[in-house]
Amino acid sequence: MLARVRNWFDPREVREVGTTPDYRFSLANERTFLAWIRTGLALIGGGLAVAQFLPPLAVPHMTKVLGVVMIVVGAGCALRAIDHWIRCEIAMRTGRPLPPSRFPAILAVLVALGSLALLAEVLIDVVFKRG
Repeated sequence: MLARVRNWFDPREVREVGTTPDYRFSLANERTFLAWIRTGLALIGGGLAVAQFLPPLAVPHMTKVLGVVMIVVGAGCALRAIDHWIRCEIAMRTGRPLPPSRFPAILAVLVALGSLALLAEVLIDVVFKRG
């Protein structure tokens, strides 16, 4: 694990493993990395916006909690991006199958849970403030 983290900052060691894959695969791996980074940045920016600019909701501190959760998930997404990039690059260079990842499912569940929390907030607001 520590060696993989070291590769995040010095990927030269990765180039010494196995054989160089077709550059198109390495570039596709890099584009996937960049897509995950964009997702992480969007979550971080959205979390900041929710925490700072959304008016107080019916459930006390809900905006702060949702904002912090979004920022943490965004940071996790960025870390996952670099780790998955290194793991895929090594797998391609050594001729092994690409590593499986549970992260897309985890991210989808977290987004769904956040959506349900916001839905509950809206329903609470409708029932108790206007009803």
